[in-house]
Amino acid sequence: MKKIIFITLIFSALFITAQQTPAGVQQKSILITDVTAHIGDGTVLEAAAIGFNNGKIDYVGVRTEVDETKYEEVISADNKHVYPGFIALNTSLGLAEIDAVRPTRDYDEIGDFLPHVRSIIAYNSESKVVESMRPNGILMAQICPRGGIIAGSSTVVQLDAWNWEDAIIKVDEGIHLNWPSPYRRGRWWLGEDPSIKSDKNYISKVNNIEMFFETSKVYNKKENVKNLPNEAMSGLFDGSKTLYLIADDEKAIVDGITRMKSIGVKKIVLVSGHESYLQIDFLKKNNIPILIDTPHRLPSNEDQDIKNTFKTAKKLIDADLLVSIDITGRMERMNTRNLPFFAGSFSAYGVPKEEAVKMITYNAAKILGIENSVGTLTVGKDATLFISLGDALDMRTNQISKAYIQGRDISLESHQTELWRRYEKKYNIDIK
Repeated sequence: MKKIIFITLIFSALFITAQQTPAGVQQKSILITDVTAHIGDGTVLEAAAIGFNNGKIDYVGVRTEVDETKYEEVISADNKHVYPGFIALNTSLGLAEIDAVRPTRDYDEIGDFLPHVRSIIAYNSESKVVESMRPNGILMAQICPRGGIIAGSSTVVQLDAWNWEDAIIKVDEGIHLNWPSPYRRGRWWLGEDPSIKSDKNYISKVNNIEMFFETSKVYNKKENVKNLPNEAMSGLFDGSKTLYLIADDEKAIVDGITRMKSIGVKKIVLVSGHESYLQIDFLKKNNIPILIDTPHRLPSNEDQDIKNTFKTAKKLIDADLLVSIDITGRMERMNTRNLPFFAGSFSAYGVPKEEAVKMITYNAAKILGIENSVGTLTVGKDATLFISLGDALDMRTNQISKAYIQGRDISLESHQTELWRRYEKKYNIDIK
């Protein structure tokens, strides 16, 4: 009984302190002047101006060449920096609220092959974790399920919406496949040798995956018997959906990509890929984009360079591969807000600063297939952008004063900023 009361109180607190009201549609044209514009494609414009109206960017260029009288509101950014909205990939944002409270977790379903499970149905647009992304410039995210062999389908959303229907940017755009590892460690607690060994069940696991893909490929939707899992897979074979292949070991990467291509999967993105730097030529030959794991972790093998996780991005980018960042890991939903700082860490280890920005803007948009509407500060694209005090990849200067999603002036307040202001008053300090 006490447990039920406790959970009820938690849910009551969540609903009482709900997310701020989403911003309304853009009502007047806006011009932001006196900015350093980080376009998102690797270029930077100094002394620039950005104009937008009806949710779309209509001017990007130097301030001296724009007619300010055309705009109803002119904002002088006082030499601050403007960036396209950052895009978080492979997240479970909005699918869980409190990790320790099971009723708030809705990112996994029972079963192994679940391509028909749609993560967007469970997405909570009023999650307090979601609202904490925006003050760091993360304005869009790919919402992905977890668990199983095929976890389900992902959807791209913007992070200021009344509900999941309003949040959608691109629905059911990908299927997520957890490829088995060809190796396993001995279970020391059972007296086994704890060293790494080949998994004798690896081949049978791979065969089961191939069989499911083959069955889905020949599935005929006109048959009397409807099979939802097979039907959900059809987009992988006509190119309308992307297969996100989650694999780390060098052998798993090669096997997964080779076998999926032989079956007829059109678009594949490698996710995590701890040993991807060992197969650069193979990845280039097969034109495989990569979502590499975050740098703030230990190497996957004992004999690797301790800083290999920080250096991998440069190796892949130097090979002209399309690279972005996979956000999974411990406390992944809360840590998603550190996405720009993960990119900044890669920059500290050799990735040029604007290439690091590109990883979480234009590259992410290209991988998701939404580069025609977001990802760069380009005339005709959505006015999804933000103004930062300085370098947005540095936590010291990632201080955002304004953010817009599709031209809408969104709130940057969250439960964290509320607590900050509360204790600011308690201790009579003025933190800028």
